[in-house]
Amino acid sequence: MSSIKLTPIETPTGGIGRITPLLLPTLKQHYQRRAARLQALAIDHPMADYLTFVARLVQAQQQVLEQHPLPKSLVEAATARMGQLLAPLDYVSLPRDHYWQQALRALLDQLPQATDAVQEVIAGLRDTSVEQLERQASALLSGHHSEVGSGRALFIWAALSLYWTQLAAQLPASGHADYGEHRQFCPVCNSEPSTSVVLGGAHNGLRYLHCRLCESRWHMVRAKCSNCEQTGQLDYWSLDSKEASIKAESCLDCHSYLKVLYLDRDSTLETFADDLASLMLDAKIEEQGFARSGLNPFLFPG
Repeated sequence: MSSIKLTPIETPTGGIGRITPLLLPTLKQHYQRRAARLQALAIDHPMADYLTFVARLVQAQQQVLEQHPLPKSLVEAATARMGQLLAPLDYVSLPRDHYWQQALRALLDQLPQATDAVQEVIAGLRDTSVEQLERQASALLSGHHSEVGSGRALFIWAALSLYWTQLAAQLPASGHADYGEHRQFCPVCNSEPSTSVVLGGAHNGLRYLHCRLCESRWHMVRAKCSNCEQTGQLDYWSLDSKEASIKAESCLDCHSYLKVLYLDRDSTLETFADDLASLMLDAKIEEQGFARSGLNPFLFPG
């Protein structure tokens, strides 16, 4: 008998009140909290070495944020696109400034203690031309991961996300709910979600999708597939009990799944960190024939 358990579709209890459609990322302690959670999860974990390494990478993101913040001129240019495009930071149409490559080099400088394999990847990135890095970034953002390789993708994405997250955090916007259907894509940068979260506090019981690139969150009703938006054939899977704080939402219409992190049950959960540390759930749900619809930015295929 499988250790994975199937639980019914759930609905939030109590009054919801006014729903905030969009939650932009906040940079205060953003990376510090993630790094601390990764280090805590690494204790006695089968993936301890990798979780610890990712924690160091996230700490490097924090250092780059502090030492090399995004120039205000780039924020002003992005702000000017608001009202012109549905997603103002659309990853396809947004002109990428070389800042992200500066951030990449700074990230690599912050990782002197690494395995030989990682040092080889870092050395290769240092020797890659500006033009080639831009081509690899475009391939990665478009989902052509095999053209980049999982080792390089980890660092390139960390720099790209640092760029996009800073832009998103400083947009003078709060969001509104008139971007129609197709809410499986981020209304800020048009990227896919990495996970979904059910929040507590002022947004108690509400589900938001968490963008894998700019880390914005946008509301989506809980009884709808986050990939195809169908409502009829959703199931929720967990490794523990019905009240588990991490589950996988599967859809028989599109045969996809995405993790759900219940922050209303456990406020210590961190979106990317706990998703990465719960890969056993991914393995179990994929045994059932479902494919994940969103990637964790610290675990690229290949």
